[in-house]
Amino acid sequence: MISVSNKALDAWIKEVAEMCKPDNVYLCDGSQEEYDKMIQITVDAGSATPLKKRPGCYLFRSHPSDVARAEKRTFIASKNREDAGPTNNWIDPDELKATMGALYDGCMKGRTMYVIPFSMGPIGSYISKIGVEITDSPYVVINMRIMTRIGTEVLKSLGDGEFVRCLHSVGKPLAPGEKDLSWPCVPNVDEKYISHFPEERMIWSYGSGYGGNALLGKKCFALRIAGVQARDEGWLAEHMLILKLTDSDGKFHYICGAFPSACGKTNLAMLEPSFPGWKVETIGDDISWMKFGDDGRLYAINPEAGFFGVVPGTSMQSNPNAMKQIMTNTIFTNVGLTDDGDVWWEGSGIPAPDHLIDWQGNDWTPDCGRLAAHSNARFTTPANQCAVIAPEWEDPAGVPISAILVGGRRKTTIPLVNESLDWSHGIFLGSIMGSEITTADITDKVGQVRRDPFAMLPFVGYHMGDYLQHLLNIGKKTDASKLPRIYFVNWFRKNDEGKFIWPGFGDNSRVLKWIVERISGTGKAVSTPIGNMPAPGAIDTDGINVSAGDMEELLKVDKEAWLAEIVSIKENYKSYGDRLPPELSAQLDALEKRLNG
Repeated sequence: MISVSNKALDAWIKEVAEMCKPDNVYLCDGSQEEYDKMIQITVDAGSATPLKKRPGCYLFRSHPSDVARAEKRTFIASKNREDAGPTNNWIDPDELKATMGALYDGCMKGRTMYVIPFSMGPIGSYISKIGVEITDSPYVVINMRIMTRIGTEVLKSLGDGEFVRCLHSVGKPLAPGEKDLSWPCVPNVDEKYISHFPEERMIWSYGSGYGGNALLGKKCFALRIAGVQARDEGWLAEHMLILKLTDSDGKFHYICGAFPSACGKTNLAMLEPSFPGWKVETIGDDISWMKFGDDGRLYAINPEAGFFGVVPGTSMQSNPNAMKQIMTNTIFTNVGLTDDGDVWWEGSGIPAPDHLIDWQGNDWTPDCGRLAAHSNARFTTPANQCAVIAPEWEDPAGVPISAILVGGRRKTTIPLVNESLDWSHGIFLGSIMGSEITTADITDKVGQVRRDPFAMLPFVGYHMGDYLQHLLNIGKKTDASKLPRIYFVNWFRKNDEGKFIWPGFGDNSRVLKWIVERISGTGKAVSTPIGNMPAPGAIDTDGINVSAGDMEELLKVDKEAWLAEIVSIKENYKSYGDRLPPELSAQLDALEKRLNG
């Protein structure tokens, strides 16, 4: 049995080993040699396929039941049910521990138990936090090394300090001599558990080997548990990209952005501006942790060390920097394998080959009627390989945030860009953001708006109303002039023919340019009932096919549409009960009065 100097960690490792009964226990040191060894284990087991066309790249295929975050099997086990709120699945923590304890009993027989000390954020930063993940999956070790900082240096930084306990098992013990599966997991989705114990700063995951269900530093720690820590300690753990925008005069600003899935978040983080003299660099593409600096401003770090991106739709048009980044040292999961040893996916902009092996390991041809890559296929790639990674992306002091973008996918009503009146109004705008549903399921209808406040609906580890109140409280901790300005953006407005009015992609930088001009005091705006909007001609449209009529439509405030929006917002707010912040109710009332004024 291994031993570590942190007494609480040493005791926990021994406790888990006694419960899970692995054949071996291994403490990860984070070295390249260790990474290569883990890769070889997966190759030898038939789990990973080396990609001849991409140095250091490997393809994994998951079990068909284990392809995405299991939201319905994700639980917040707070002591009081009300604290979990209406947007989370709650189970009594004692009941859940009893259920999962029985599942964990002997679950690692025939396997090695890996102990992964990891730092979320640069090691030693005042904004960073440390966790330890115990897992029986080499795939998890491989991906955690890319996505976080792991190993010996993290243990040194931890000392006798506190850490978040993260326990994971694929849930497939092996009998003596039994051959392992290429993707071990619990096939029945209803027997998977991704459980959070916020008061204990603890995560238990069982039965899934995929993505955020298994890489517990990802959404589980970085948002659900860190969000509770942030609430208790007075900082922010947000589902936001961080980018550095340098203007033609060499001045730069740091901007965060919260967007639900399928809204171009990663593409924006790696944006290539469509006009000369401006530059976008990436700090992070998914998560932002922000704390106040001595000067009263909010400083952000990217707590991750890699990108875990959706592959389908990634192309030289949508994200050329990501396409270059994933040519080496990248883990692909659930994409197609070409006959010459490369990968292919839908939306890549590359013509489909005549034949490949699809994500389920079957022969595939363009006319077979199936997807070659799963719609949630992923790449895991080191952030330091990104061609546009900002030099200060690992600065332990963080970067000062000047603006926060919020937005969703809306074909009507929400204009291209709208500046909030102040911090509280900005939190209101973030609380009402969301996207129109494009695929019907049991509970939702196509065309309805799925409200997703700050893109945190699946990721808040406590009551959503309390989360929004925490955001409002943050605005009272410093001078208003030092807070980031908040902007509501929408790249997805459509005309009557159903075509996008705004070109998007690199041209989104034109909106960022106006935002920077507003921050700098030079951008022209007009006051409207919903906020400050770009004055006519304030957004640079030179060289793009957007007419004056298009811009008028993109920046129109449709009174009747907004009054209908208010009805929808009121209905959504009802779900928060008495935990809806009074300031948000007041903001909604004020908006209605301005529209009717």
